[in-house]
Amino acid sequence: MRTIHAAGLARTGLPGEITLVTAHRVKVAFVAFAPYSFDASLLDLSAARALIKRAAGQASVVVVYMHAGAEGATACHVSGREEYYLGEDRGNPQAFAPMAIGAGAGLVIASGPHVLRGMQFYRHHLIAYSLGNFASYHNFATTGDLNMSVILHVTLSAAGAFEHARIYPIQFTGQGQPVPGGGAISLVSQLLAQDFGASAAHVLPSGVITAP
Repeated sequence: MRTIHAAGLARTGLPGEITLVTAHRVKVAFVAFAPYSFDASLLDLSAARALIKRAAGQASVVVVYMHAGAEGATACHVSGREEYYLGEDRGNPQAFAPMAIGAGAGLVIASGPHVLRGMQFYRHHLIAYSLGNFASYHNFATTGDLNMSVILHVTLSAAGAFEHARIYPIQFTGQGQPVPGGGAISLVSQLLAQDFGASAAHVLPSGVITAP
C-alpha cells in the first residue's frame, strides 16, 4: 500500500473501505470485494450491499470491483452458480453483480478469473464479468485464450448513468508484456452472446459497446 500511495494512486478493498476520488468535480466512490478474510467480503452479500449503499450515500458515482469466479482457460463462461477454484469458494458473480447495481453501483468490473468473460447490462448499467489480466510476468499462463485481454474505457454521467464504452484488445508477448492487438474483441462478442441472451452487451468490431 505504501508503494501504491507513493506512486500517487488510490487503492481500495480492505474490509469496510470506501475510496473516494474526484474526477471533473464529480465525487466517485470505489469499493472492491474478494472472497478472503482480509478484504471486503464477496461472500457476505448482506454486508456487501450495506457497504455499497454507504458508498452511494457519499458519492454520486459508485464503481464496484469483484474478484469473483473460477479461474483459467476453462472459466470463460459465467455459470449462474457458486463458483470454485481449487476448492476455494469464489462466490456467484451473477448474484453479486446485480445486487451491487441494485445497491447503487453505476458500474461493476472484475478480473478474478484471469481470463476474459462476457458483459451484460442490468438496469441500464454495465457489468464486465472479467477483463482478464492487464499484464503478466511469468506468474500467469499466456497460452490459448489466456493470451488475450482488454482495456475497458467507460464513460459515466455525473449521476453514474452509462453513456458509452469501448474495449481495446491487448495480447501478451515475451515475458507477459501487454501490447495492442489480438482477437479479444471477437472472443468477448462470442462469450456475451452465449451467456447473457437479451441482456448481453453489444460489441461492435471496433470494440464500441452499446446497450441491448
